[in-house]
Formats: sequence, C-alpha cells, structure tokens
Amino acid sequence: MYKDFQITSVARADLDEIGYNITNIGDDIMERLASKLADAYCDNGFWIDLPIIADFLEIPKKVLDSDSGAGI
Repeated sequence: MYKDFQITSVARADLDEIGYNITNIGDDIMERLASKLADAYCDNGFWIDLPIIADFLEIPKKVLDSDSGAGI
C-alpha cells in the first residue's frame, strides 16, 4: 500500500537543455534541486493533478458508509 512510485527525475542534461552551465554542478546541488522541485510540485500541482489523472484512468473512488446507505 505504501510502495512509492517514481514520478519524474531531473538530470544535469535538463539544466543544460535550458541554458545552464553544468560544468561544476555536483551531486549535492542536484540533490537539493531535486528536493526543491519535489516540494514545488507538491505545493503547486500534485494534489490538483492527482484526482484529475486518477479520474482519467478510471480509478474508482471509495464508497463511504454514508454513501452506501449503511446504518439507515
């Protein structure tokens, strides 16, 4: 249930592609960049995108007790 699935990654080539000099970029900076990108995605899009994409993939929603008529 709690197995993580990778969403994306970032590589030096990504920085190079958008015009950054990657000559002296160490793993420590890349790890910080990846962490900040993950934070930004969680803060700005993840929780918005998750239900939209889950619905698109037709992942069923849980039926709550109040929705099933239980206890009536």
